[in-house]
This record gives sequence, structure tokens and C-alpha cells, in this order.
Amino acid sequence: MFDFIKQRASQARNVAVNASDWLRLSDDVVLAQQTPYEVIYREDIASLRYYPPLDDESIELMGETVSVEKKRYKIPVVLVSPLAVNMSIYDLFPQRSFVRFLRARGFEVYLVDWGKPTRRHNHWSLYHYFGDRLPRFIEQARAHSGSKKLSLHGWSFGGLFSYCYTALFQDTDIENLVMIGAPCDYHANGDLGKQYQKIAKQLHRLEDRTGWTVHRSHPRWWRIPGVGNAVGFKLTNPVGSAKGYIDLAKHLDDREYVINHATNASFVDRMEAYPGAVVQDFIQYLWTDNVLAKGQLPMADGDVAPNVSSIKTPLFAVAGKSDVIVNRDCLGRLLELVQSDDKSMIEVSGGHMGILGGSKAPEQSWKQVADWLGERSGGLVS
Repeated sequence: MFDFIKQRASQARNVAVNASDWLRLSDDVVLAQQTPYEVIYREDIASLRYYPPLDDESIELMGETVSVEKKRYKIPVVLVSPLAVNMSIYDLFPQRSFVRFLRARGFEVYLVDWGKPTRRHNHWSLYHYFGDRLPRFIEQARAHSGSKKLSLHGWSFGGLFSYCYTALFQDTDIENLVMIGAPCDYHANGDLGKQYQKIAKQLHRLEDRTGWTVHRSHPRWWRIPGVGNAVGFKLTNPVGSAKGYIDLAKHLDDREYVINHATNASFVDRMEAYPGAVVQDFIQYLWTDNVLAKGQLPMADGDVAPNVSSIKTPLFAVAGKSDVIVNRDCLGRLLELVQSDDKSMIEVSGGHMGILGGSKAPEQSWKQVADWLGERSGGLVS
């Protein structure tokens, strides 16, 4: 009986410690972002990271040993992140880190981190990111690497920024485009697309009757705080989100389980805000007018800017079979628009987060991306 009581007391202490660490998302239970990097450029809240070569001879990747390539590809990769997320998704676990994997495969890796928008950034629009900031970050990556030619890898809105930049500036030195769950045809996006069509119908009717559009109001009214984005992301899979917390409660005495859950939560629970002008843009340009599906850019006078169809850059796309935020049809329209002779798309298991950072991503998408880029990145050099 004494041993039983002692065991229960020990279990209760473990539960208390683990619960406290999880609630605080302390460094003891969050394993994300452990790969070393240097911030080589900063502009307001945004920054450009560079991931130096790995010192290891090999790395562990989901139970598999991957040799670290000591040579490097001639053409570096710039990871263009979306908005609302923090950068832990690119470096979630030491054994499930996309940046670490790319470095091991021989790629020079840069990452654009858009930072934490506050209310003073409410005037930042979609164009501000792909037409104003991104060009300067790309130039900094070129200056640091010594290579004018670059590959852009964009997940979600990061993909939108990447191909809109390429189209707008007709940048022929963008050698490759990798699009992971990148949106294009919002009205073709399954059940969510049907909701966008309903919103579009109502807003077009309102505009016809009154002349009012979302851009006729102040951006500050449209800002979405980080907690709102976190809740919205979880609501894309409410059953799975609820089950995750129920399972956590059942396993609070299991330190390894808590660490795994807390590390994932460091991404999902720490999302950033959308600036108000960005929200105005995606309501008007993306949801209502669906301009990208027409090849136009999501900006004022986007219909007279260079068309998405002008892109001739090799393009590789990854869609998630259970991605309700950007499904295959939404992304697939981009491949129909671009004039690239070299373009392809694969569909893999997972939702919007899973296709980039999920447990199946290393096998189902990371290796395919690295193989595709490796054939188009100028070969390995010392």
C-alpha cells in the first residue's frame, strides 16, 4: 500500500510539473528552433536569416540517418514564410527540421521572417510584402551568397508572395519556384471556396448599390490578432484539435508526450497578427474578386501589372490531400496559368501545416522537393 501511495504521489508531481511547463511553453519542453542561424539583415520587424553549414557528419531524420553534404549547390534557396505564423514550423524538432534537412542536402538556406506585426503596421498590404519588402530581402540574399540566381520556396501566403514577386518584377534570375499549399483560385477551394463565392456575391451587390468596398474603411478595423488566427487555424480541424487536448490530459505524466505536444503548440498557439490592410486585400482581391485565378496580382491596378501567366520559371507544387485551407484545385490553377515548360504537382498526406512540418512531410514532400531542386540548382561545388 505504501509503494502504491508513493507511486501515485510521484505521478501527481510529474503531472503538476509537466502541466506547468506546458502552460508556459517553457524551453524545457519546447524543442523548436534549435538549428543555429544568423540574422544578416533586418528591416523594421522583418528579418532575413541565414543557416550556416552544419558541423555534423550526419543528422537523424525521423529515425533515418542522413549524411551531411559538405559541398553546396550553386543556387541558394530562400524560404519565403507566410504571415500569421512563427518560424518554428521550419525548425520544429531537431529530428524534424526542414532547414536542417536542406542544409544536410547541400543547399545554402535563407529564411524570410516577417516578424510580429503590431497596430502600427496595419497599413501594410499584400503588395507591401511581395512588391516592396521581398525585393530588398532577395537582394540581400544575393549579396550575401554571391549568387544572383536563387530558388524561392513559399508555403501558403509565402508562395503567393513568391510567385507574385516573380511575375511583377519579371525576375528571370529566380531559377526555381517551389509552392507548398500556395493559394491561387479561391473560389475553387472546396467547401471553403463556396463560402468565398457567397461572400463575393454579397459584397459585389453591396458595391453595386452603395459604392462601398472594404478598402473604403480604415485598416485598423480589420486587424486580426494572433490569438484570432490561432483559433481560426484550430477550427479548420475542430475534432482533431479537441482530441489533441484530451489526449494531452490523459498523458500529462508522460514527459516525452508533453514535450511533443508543447513543441507543436509552440507553432499553433503562438501565431501572429494579420495587419488590417492585408485583411482588406484578401477580402477584396482574393475572396471577392478572385484576381489570382484570372492571373492578376492582388494590388491596386493589379489588372495592368505583369500577369501571372508571364511566369516561365520551373515550378514544383505540393498539395495536401486533407488541406481545407488550400486544396489541390485552389493551388492547381497556378500551374494552369504559368507558362513554365517545367512544372509539376504532387499530392501528399496531410493538412495545411502537415505538408510542411508534419511527421510524414520528410518522406512525402521534403525529399521530393530536395531532389527536384537538386536537379535544377547548378550542381554541387566546393
